[in-house]
This record gives sequence, structure tokens and C-alpha cells, in this order.
Amino acid sequence: MSTPSTSSHASAAELRRSAQDHLWLHFTQMGDFEHRPLPVIVGGDGCHLTDVDGKRYLDGLAGLFAVQIGYSHGEEIGEAAAAQMRELPFYTNWNYAHPRAIELAEEVASLAPETFNRVFFTSGGAESVESAWKIARQYHALKGERRWKAIGRDVAYHGTTMGALSITGVESIRNPFEPLVPQVSHVRNTDRFHRPEGETEEQFTAMLLDDMEHRILSEGPDTIAMIILEPVQNSGGAFTPPAGYFQGVRALCDEYGILLCADEVITGFGRLGDWFGSLKYDIKPDLITSAKGLSSAYASIGALLVSDKVAEPFYGADQMFKHGITFGGHPVQAAIALKNIEIMKRLDVVGHVAREQDAFRRTLEPLLDLPIVGDLRGTGFFYALELVKDKDSKQGFSAAEGKDLLQHFLSDRLFDAGLICRADDRGEPVIQVSPPLIADQAIFDEMTGILGEVLTEATARVKGMPAA
Repeated sequence: MSTPSTSSHASAAELRRSAQDHLWLHFTQMGDFEHRPLPVIVGGDGCHLTDVDGKRYLDGLAGLFAVQIGYSHGEEIGEAAAAQMRELPFYTNWNYAHPRAIELAEEVASLAPETFNRVFFTSGGAESVESAWKIARQYHALKGERRWKAIGRDVAYHGTTMGALSITGVESIRNPFEPLVPQVSHVRNTDRFHRPEGETEEQFTAMLLDDMEHRILSEGPDTIAMIILEPVQNSGGAFTPPAGYFQGVRALCDEYGILLCADEVITGFGRLGDWFGSLKYDIKPDLITSAKGLSSAYASIGALLVSDKVAEPFYGADQMFKHGITFGGHPVQAAIALKNIEIMKRLDVVGHVAREQDAFRRTLEPLLDLPIVGDLRGTGFFYALELVKDKDSKQGFSAAEGKDLLQHFLSDRLFDAGLICRADDRGEPVIQVSPPLIADQAIFDEMTGILGEVLTEATARVKGMPAA
């Protein structure tokens, strides 16, 4: 277990005051901490974290769906980073290469679907998505076509840089920055909870594919460079694909000459019980974006995996991918990612998820007995609970009710109870749980116990809400 400390030995009050004065938090209402203490996390071990006051929490979100191996491998990974610092602290991958980037590219390619043999490194997920859209545009240009558009899905999140944000389907985080990069359109996602009763899975798949083809035709097939989809959509709450969906998307892309990109920033590196969700669902993409689990978040590194088909025209005479990132494939980041994959293999982390995923779901399922829990969905170690006001009718909450429930009650109450997870309203209100991939039955039980306690309190709160 790591010892909670700070380099300056500042007190909790001093750290919070300094944060208020200088640290701008991401996706955070900074004014909230004028009225309540800012959480300051100072230590971690296994699946747990410790704050500056010594309180312990179960990390039910693996950081941000990222810390696959948990928090107990800092010393081993730190030694790998220090060794690389002594050997070569930095060099670029612009017209040069260095051993760790070469080794990591080979390692990642060996884990990826069969036709993926080339890896372009970035600093994170959004940069991987930006790189995918750019390589798709240039790929078509090299083939003599002018295609620039992208298609994403409603409510899907792909990052916050301008290109990635343009593909993101969450209006509330897009609107402040419009106009965005042209031209992106969005199609239906794979949320089944609010679909008509009696609709078969085959009918649902057919509806989704018809919607996608209609969008392709309305945009003009010869203008679309890329369709980008997560194997399991995160935002909105762990939407899994119905049978035949990705095979149908692949067929549409083939018919209309569009590249298919699997956004695996979250689903890659074991979260679904396979090294990539593309393997689990037989997606057969042309591009794969990744980050997060590549280093278990021990370093800021991402990667765009490129299929042989897409790579081929870039290896012709006088050709290059006209894109680069200073820190892409940074030697220290690459060394950390290599050590992370080594640890994942040694501990059989991916096999562990595949073996324990059913037990995880079974442990969560009793929460469906609570009146406020309408749906449980997901796979692997990646789940969401959708919350409802009325279970029989699947009635949801108004915007004001959802904000009150999630932001003014559940987020703080879960944290106070010792569980870090996500109470989110990018779509309908959901609780997302996605622990480190080393989690076992004891962790599942601890997580579900806290969720049951807090959601029981939330049920009573909802009963006190006025009728719609």
C-alpha cells in the first residue's frame, strides 16, 4: 500500500486553498468547492484510493475507465520509467525511431485484430480520434477521392479537442464551442431500454442499419470519410450492440467505400474481457483508436492502430501521413506501456475479466429489485444502471429532477459512502461502474453494497418528488 503524502508536506487545508487559487479542474463546476471541501486523492493500492484526510474509497470507475492493473504497481512501473530516463529520456518519432516505440508498436500489433500491423502513437484518446479522422481524409485523397465527413452516434463521447468534439454526440458539451469542424452527422445509438415492447433483436438491428444507411445516402456516400463507433458505447450508459449490428455496419462501409473506425479508447486492453472489443464483436474495422488501458493510465499515451488496407497508399513513393505529435511514442511513456502490458499478461488480467464478468453481473443484478433502477446493461467490467422515476412505465426524470438527483444527491452521497463511480446525465440518468480489471468478488460485493444503500436512499428521495 502506498503511503499518502505530498512532496511539500502541505496540510489538507493548504492543498485545498492552493487548488482553489491555481488548479483548474476538468469538467468541474469550480464554484461548488466554495461550499464543500475539494476531494484531494493522495494514495492508492489495489482497487482503493486514499484522500488527504486519510479516508479510503473504492475506485469503481478505474480512474476514468483506465487503471486496468489497479494502483499497486507504481514501484515496478516506476523502475521501468527510471531505466528509460537513464537510457534516453526523450526523442521524437519524426524521421527517427527509438527502441521502446518500436517494441511497443510490435507488441500492440500482436494483440490487435489480424490485419492491424502499424501503430501511430499519440498522447491520449482525443488525439487518437483526431488522428483517425485525419488519416481517413488523407487516405481517400490519396485514392483520388474528396471525402471529409464523419458519422458518429447520438450521445457518444469521442473527446474534447475540436475534431473529436465535432464527432462527439453530446450536445451539452458541443454547444459552447460551435461552430465545430464540418461536417459530422449522428445516427441512432444502440440503447434498447426505451424501444417498443415486443421488438425483436433482429428488428432493432434492422432499424439501426436502416437509419445509418439513410444518413449515408442523405449526406452523399462519396463525401463520407469515416464512421466511428465504440464497440460498447460509454456515454449514455454502456450500450451494447445487438446481434448482427457491426456486421451490418461493416457491409454498409464496404458498399459505400467508407472507412470504419472502432473507438476503443475505453474498450481496448481488456475492459470487455478481450484485448480489443473489435475482437469480441468481430467488428473488422479499418482503424482502431486507443489510449487509457494501454498504460493503465500510468502514463499519458494513446495509439491509432492502422489496418494494412489503410496503410498501403501511405507507403508509396513520395507519400507521408502529414500529421505528427511531439510526444507521440515518447520513450518513457512507451516504456511504461510496455511494462503495463507485461504485468497484464503476467497476471492474466484479460482472462480474469473473461472469467469473472458473469459473476460481476450477477452481483449487480439484485439492484434491479430497487424501484429506482430500470435497467442494467454492459459487459466485461463495464456496466451502467439506468435510473427511472417509474419502473412500470420506464418514466424518466425531467432535466431539473435529473440534475437534482445526480448532482445534488447521488454524486456526493456515493462519494461520502466510500465509492467513486459516475452519476451521469449524458442522456438518461445512469450510474456507471467499471472497476480496475483486477477486481474480484470481494470488490464486487463492496461496490454493490454501497450502491444498494445509496440507491435505496435515492428511491425514498424520488418518492418525495412531485408527480409529472
